[in-house]
Amino acid sequence: MKKLVDGELLLKPIRFRDKAQWDSVRAVNRDWLSPWEATRPNIDHKSALPSYYGMVMQLNREMRALRSISLGVWLNENKDQVLIGQITLGGIIFGAMRGAHIGYWIDQRFANRGYTTRAVKLLTKFGFEQLRLHRIEINLRPENEASKQVAIKAGFLLEGARNNYLHIAGDWRDHVTFVKENPVIK
Repeated sequence: MKKLVDGELLLKPIRFRDKAQWDSVRAVNRDWLSPWEATRPNIDHKSALPSYYGMVMQLNREMRALRSISLGVWLNENKDQVLIGQITLGGIIFGAMRGAHIGYWIDQRFANRGYTTRAVKLLTKFGFEQLRLHRIEINLRPENEASKQVAIKAGFLLEGARNNYLHIAGDWRDHVTFVKENPVIK
């Protein structure tokens, strides 16, 4: 996959040469993102998080295998591309299920401007039209009102709750599931 474009918004794979921007954005947003980001349960002490380069290699492997597509969210400003977040179409399943889930984060300095909703719509369109997926989910913490609004504005409908669904901020957290189905795939 090369890139997905919506006006000045660009979704494209994160590369090795993006490390400086990645490190900068993540450092500025550490406190803002930590209540919402997945953590690893204390089950296997040997599985440390990969380095930036290891992460990029893993993302590329997963994308080639069509198991997960993780893209940087970039904003074209003048002639520069500014990294403002990341979005993933993960858990891709073909066959009878034919679905996936979307996760995302946005730089706080660019929040509440519609960029995340546009990125979700763009990646959903790709999942439905190019991958011919039937169903895409967004799972989020019930108290994350901003993320709820992204899901709703992107046309996802509340389906239900999942108790102790994902390990976030050091514990298993409840989530609500929003779903969008491909109107073409019946």
